[in-house]
Amino acid sequence: MARHVRKGDEVKVNAGSDKGKIAKILRVIPEQDRVIVEGVNVRKKHLKPTQTNPQGGTIEKEMPIHISNVQPVDGNKKATRVRFVKKDDGSKIRVAASTGEQIGPELKKAKK
Repeated sequence: MARHVRKGDEVKVNAGSDKGKIAKILRVIPEQDRVIVEGVNVRKKHLKPTQTNPQGGTIEKEMPIHISNVQPVDGNKKATRVRFVKKDDGSKIRVAASTGEQIGPELKKAKK
């Protein structure tokens, strides 16, 4: 299934305690329909002492949020819906529905 967001995209968070933040996607988890966004949904994780980290302690880590809670932003930093446009050579591009400008690189050619 085609996704409206990809790794490296700049997105706006639509829901939750981080609503309104604009940040970059670090990872997409397609099996769970979730994404990890930089600086969003940060939680403290407690680490046990190990040989590499004898002190142990806590770290702050971004946790996944549902993919429906983010929207890509266009060049004006406004959240937009995504439209998929098929080019003449068979490849697809993602286009901002509001402005019509291309979002990110070209997608792979469709299989025939």
